[in-house]
Amino acid sequence: MGGCPGLVSDLSPVCRLGHIRAAIGNPNSVSESDNRIRIDKWLWAARFYKTRSLAADAVEGGKVQVNGERVKPAKVLKPGDTLSVRNGPYSWEITVLALGERRGSAAEAAKLYSESDGSRKAREEKIALMKIERQSHSFPGGRPTKKARRHIIRFRQDSG
Repeated sequence: MGGCPGLVSDLSPVCRLGHIRAAIGNPNSVSESDNRIRIDKWLWAARFYKTRSLAADAVEGGKVQVNGERVKPAKVLKPGDTLSVRNGPYSWEITVLALGERRGSAAEAAKLYSESDGSRKAREEKIALMKIERQSHSFPGGRPTKKARRHIIRFRQDSG
């Protein structure tokens, strides 16, 4: 049979001798790892990066800070931590609300954090500015047609 000979009941986490029962098979016990997760895994689950390896590279490169400090990808994240995340031209100042190990929909990912108002406003302004810049630099529509090429050739011959 095995087990502790002084076990009072199946639901008790401690026996009469003071031995602590293993958490395996005991649904009432909460382990320390249930409310902590690696930062690279959380960033991937929260959809800040497309893959976990990209998230780990960003953390290693200093593009992610936890509570104002540069960290390693294995840093354990807890609810209430503040993150500063940069991804391309965009940056976020967020507070961790929940931990998620699995990558779900964007709606589920948005429930994992809350973004500060200043961060959201700055990011929206950056998006609007980039959109205006793209519209001001209009590119011609691809290769010239046969007719347009003939006009270009004639223009070069006449001017040269």
